[in-house]
Amino acid sequence: MAFTVLMAFGTAPTPLWPLYAARDHFGATTVTVAYASMVVGAAGAFLGLGHLSDRLGRRRIIVPALLVGILASVVLIVWRDLPGLIAGRVLNGVGLGLMASTATTYLHDLHHEVRPDRTGSVLPGVVATAANLGGLASGPLVAGAVAEWLPAPLITAQVIFTLAMAVCLALVLCTPETVDLDLELPAARPSRFVLRSGGRRAFGAAGVLGAFAFAILGLISSLGASVLHGSLHTDSHLVVGLAAFLMFGSAAAAQLVLGRLPLPRLLTVGAVVFPVGLVLCAVALQHPALWLYLVAVSLSGAGSGLLFKGGVERAGAVAEPASRAGVLAMFFVVAYLGMGLPSVLFSIALRYFAVQNAMIGFATVLSCGAVVSVVVASRDRAPGPGELPARSAHPS
Repeated sequence: MAFTVLMAFGTAPTPLWPLYAARDHFGATTVTVAYASMVVGAAGAFLGLGHLSDRLGRRRIIVPALLVGILASVVLIVWRDLPGLIAGRVLNGVGLGLMASTATTYLHDLHHEVRPDRTGSVLPGVVATAANLGGLASGPLVAGAVAEWLPAPLITAQVIFTLAMAVCLALVLCTPETVDLDLELPAARPSRFVLRSGGRRAFGAAGVLGAFAFAILGLISSLGASVLHGSLHTDSHLVVGLAAFLMFGSAAAAQLVLGRLPLPRLLTVGAVVFPVGLVLCAVALQHPALWLYLVAVSLSGAGSGLLFKGGVERAGAVAEPASRAGVLAMFFVVAYLGMGLPSVLFSIALRYFAVQNAMIGFATVLSCGAVVSVVVASRDRAPGPGELPARSAHPS
């Protein structure tokens, strides 16, 4: 529940960006910068703090993650201008990074405590995937409903998420710690980023794959409202939230349904579905059709989810076992930067090109980059049994 709520808090502003822009008098580029500030906070948490749960304990990281999330929400409530918005989003990213880097492992630990005889169970991984992407999907839908039907949505949405995180904090405090701090730590800690021999190219391809896969998620999360309002003439906040919900929900569904495919086949399916969705996005803007746009973001999300899952598996497979956590943390940093930077570039492109032309260029670059990355990532031997458990191969 805590994992779901904090991830939902991260994407909740998707239908609210036009309201923030109107309140603080800024344009599309500033929207993407404010969105990307969360990505910067998350990347910093992944890179600098993501490994701490192995040393300090799982609950001892989850609790601060929720506290930081609550602080971020309070900042967004009381500091009502652009600097406050950016500060709150950075804090939101830090809390999200702490949670995402720890919650998956914590769920596996807790399941092992209760069912020690089911070592190979996929249930914790399924729950983590559902919580992660399900939270990302539900945040915009909740905020869109708030903006559509409740007063003062910028404040009301934050209050709702603050209360939800407070309830989750109380629940997490009642869960057991699964890391024994009394155990003697090794004298020398292993390097946090060590790849197997010849693994640099495969890791590079996996990182680029994650960045391309996340780029469309970042674009719809930051500029989806502007695209819908400007090109499809839809002013409904609920529809904006629905589009993001379908995108992230499709990513989760694709991973859960097709996640057991062999890596080459998984990447191939993703490399087909992803460009198809992007092309349909461009077509839906050239010939405005809301239904086609919703289909397009759903397909893009499904392809993105498959490509990202394949990237995680590839990155984990080329990591030295003792450095797998550090290697995956670096992979997530690259992927999250991909979620933020392309959106900023897209907003800058809107100053010089119509949104339809900008989307055609965006779709072309992402499609070609994803296909090339899939080819490079698939060239090397796919991970074999034991190299990366399927249950841990999902976005964190």
